[in-house]
Amino acid sequence: MIYTLHMDTNTQFDKALADCRSIFVAKLQDYGPSWRIMRPSSVTDQIFIKAKRIRSLEIKACSAVGEGILPEFKAIVNYSIIGIIQLQLGFVDTKDISAERAVELYDEIASSARELLQKKNHDYDEAWRGMRVSSYSDFILTKIERIKEIEEHDGATTVSEGIESNYLDILNYAVFGIIKLTE
Repeated sequence: MIYTLHMDTNTQFDKALADCRSIFVAKLQDYGPSWRIMRPSSVTDQIFIKAKRIRSLEIKACSAVGEGILPEFKAIVNYSIIGIIQLQLGFVDTKDISAERAVELYDEIASSARELLQKKNHDYDEAWRGMRVSSYSDFILTKIERIKEIEEHDGATTVSEGIESNYLDILNYAVFGIIKLTE
């Protein structure tokens, strides 16, 4: 089945990101940018935990703690952006940026993710719309394994995309999950 470009994809993306951003901002109010101390590998592990929980919930079809898959996809979006910030700025021993600066960085990365989505939607004719949500979690887990390998090689790759590109792909897969779960 070939999918034509949906006129509302950008709107759906913007809505999903706005929901994620509001959570990010609320957590900044509670904790500040305390995540600045996380090494990129710890951010990768945090995304791994969220993706594994999604997969577990998909398989078990119930949640013992009462939270579903949607909040985990939103967390993956936010941790992917945090991961890119950490790659760009490096990790530190204490909070070193304001909440306002963190939001500015968030918005810049979200804009880059949106641009990537538009390019890939053009080339792939929105194939993601024909995929199952469970495939998004599998692809996210695959990307995480790739990132872990790259991290083990100190970020060096020979022909593959780097860590930041993988984080952007993870972010977009998570947005696809949010869109599908909220349609």
